[in-house]
Amino acid sequence: MPSVRLWYPRPVPGSFFAGLLLLAPLLAGCSHAHSTDVLAEVNGKPIAAKDVDALYQNSLGEKDQHPSREQEGIVRLNIVRQLIDEEILAQRAGKLNLAATDEEVDSQINEMKAPFTQEEFNKRLAEKHLTLDDLRRDIHRAKTTEKLFNKEINSKINITDADIAAYYNAHKPEYNLVEPEYHLAQIVVTSLPAPQTATSGVGNLQNSKAGTDAEARKKIDMLHNRLESGEDFGALAANFSERSDNASSGGDMGFFQESQLKSDMAVYDAVQRLKPGQITEVLPLLDPSTRKPIGYAIYRLIDEEAAGQRDLGDPRVQQSIRQQLRETRSQLLKNAYLEVLRDQARVENYFAEDIFKRGAQ
Repeated sequence: MPSVRLWYPRPVPGSFFAGLLLLAPLLAGCSHAHSTDVLAEVNGKPIAAKDVDALYQNSLGEKDQHPSREQEGIVRLNIVRQLIDEEILAQRAGKLNLAATDEEVDSQINEMKAPFTQEEFNKRLAEKHLTLDDLRRDIHRAKTTEKLFNKEINSKINITDADIAAYYNAHKPEYNLVEPEYHLAQIVVTSLPAPQTATSGVGNLQNSKAGTDAEARKKIDMLHNRLESGEDFGALAANFSERSDNASSGGDMGFFQESQLKSDMAVYDAVQRLKPGQITEVLPLLDPSTRKPIGYAIYRLIDEEAAGQRDLGDPRVQQSIRQQLRETRSQLLKNAYLEVLRDQARVENYFAEDIFKRGAQ
């Protein structure tokens, strides 16, 4: 489901409120009769109150939260605006025949279901307050938006060599590493219980969790043997690693400076003996605060960066800059594109009108 963030408006000068007083009669005159089941319309297409309610409840999570009426109103206003924007994009995609197909939606759902039994999959939907129809709608909308942006924006972005050179020259110090860096991935197994607050189980695709130290040692040895036999590290991490924050990304931990890695000399010494692509033996996993063993880990050295200035001629530098420029330019154009579509759409936000009327009384 799309995420919802609380938004707190900045203070505004008193003259702004004077303007609102002048505007209030006009807004009152613009109020439209509408069903309480509809909170807004985009070119005549309704935004249903039940959809806003579902997203609002999802934004509260599982905690027993009791926001004030004003805070709830802010969140609901943002949700209505979000659904209005999504509908504007969906209508534009429809005009360009870019809507996602049933086959594309079914394909993604089947990929999501593959690691689970039907019962497990249904349980995960329930934990996220979703029905299968909700999931289909969300996937359809996301894929439709992706196709629209690829057609209208991303396909038209051209990052030149001159763009890359200009960025490099303006940010050259950022490409000077003061010490060696190591790009690592890990597979973790522990006998610790899974966090009770987690709504997605252990965090790996198989929902695999060791219960005792003996089980943890047996599991990590099994995984190490499979790695030695040539199985893919990322796939095994995604399916079996018990580190919920990186299992889904194949155990990728990102880059560590040498001084950071030396905080655990056993890991540092083991990594020092590796070439990119190789793995360590099974190593004890230490609690960061007590430094006592809490499980086991296997590390893979993905890449190693020596200290010093990175040249513009380095393909990795060029690729990094190209990707960053593309993403930044894409985001700018998406924001501008949506503003243009908003200007062209006929939007009636009944929920906002009702809030303003109640506040002015």
